[in-house]
Amino acid sequence: MRILYGVVGEGMGHAMRSRVILDELTKTHEVQVVVSGRAHDYLQKHLGEAATVRKIWGFTIVTEDNEVRSFKTVLENVKGAFTGGWPRNVKTYFELAEQFRPEIVISDFETWSYLFARNWRLPVISIDNMQIINRCAHAPEITAGVEREFQLAKALVKAKVPGAYHYFVTTFFRPPIRKPRTSLHPPILRPEILAAKSEPGDHLLVYQTNTTNQELPEILKRSGLPCRVYGMRRDLKEPLRDGDLTYMPFSEQGFIDDLRTARGVVASAGFTLMGEAVYLHKPMLAEPVGGQFEQVLNARYLEQLGYGLSAEPLTESRLKKFIELLPDFEASLASYRQDGNRDLLSRLDETLALAAEGRDANDDEVSLP
Repeated sequence: MRILYGVVGEGMGHAMRSRVILDELTKTHEVQVVVSGRAHDYLQKHLGEAATVRKIWGFTIVTEDNEVRSFKTVLENVKGAFTGGWPRNVKTYFELAEQFRPEIVISDFETWSYLFARNWRLPVISIDNMQIINRCAHAPEITAGVEREFQLAKALVKAKVPGAYHYFVTTFFRPPIRKPRTSLHPPILRPEILAAKSEPGDHLLVYQTNTTNQELPEILKRSGLPCRVYGMRRDLKEPLRDGDLTYMPFSEQGFIDDLRTARGVVASAGFTLMGEAVYLHKPMLAEPVGGQFEQVLNARYLEQLGYGLSAEPLTESRLKKFIELLPDFEASLASYRQDGNRDLLSRLDETLALAAEGRDANDDEVSLP
């Protein structure tokens, strides 16, 4: 089967998840990928000759001081669209239509591939973690105080990939499904995480790119635990020690080693790292990025399940409470089980076969009207 696979380029979580799925799809299908942003280089390098990876222009989000900046986001996207973005996308559209002629489209929250599918009347399969906002029911305590943001996020997610053949939603929490053609699956994990052996440790793994929080280093120093800090000193080539803090240079394997041996994780509430921490049974103190409701949702479900705490915002008292409750979080996480990526990948194979035959996907997961 000829598959067009669209990956949103904002952030690297979508690309890392798609990399795993693409590794499987390219074994038995002919695949071409369209992707924007820095995710293009990541996927092109990883996939090599297994699939053609085309770069398109896509929407980007400007974040400063741990908060989305709406006005700067609009300006950046208008600039990108009119300085080569749209012409590049039009050119790619005609090349794919004439040279590849896909039979089905898979979209990881990516709009261009979805619109291509709609124009050519192709079935679309959605694979992402965002659709949980719209396609599941959420208890009032989860959306308390952010009801307006929830309704806005719900409308935006609904408009992203409407009318798909099936929605695969990756998640470590399982609210009731309220819409048809929807199934929930454990987070898709990269091979490096699946191979990592979780071991007990005494340090906190801190991943924080919000360098304007001047109080954070002192808050961490007063935690009483050694901290290995990523993201705050991006120019480092070697680890830099400052009391109980060790600022770490970027290293994928080094980060994974510090994650699998951590006592706990302190980071934003992005889904990828949170899913990896839950899989490795590492408690997490999650601070949602301002203006990103999906992160608020992730953090609140994390706390509801007893896997960690939501920090809105990250304060010394919140960190102290997190450390005090670490034994309780560890006990809750001990029962979490996930059989690699088999759950979603096997269901995806079945769904592709059904789509190829023109049959409806099985909707037996639907629990609400």
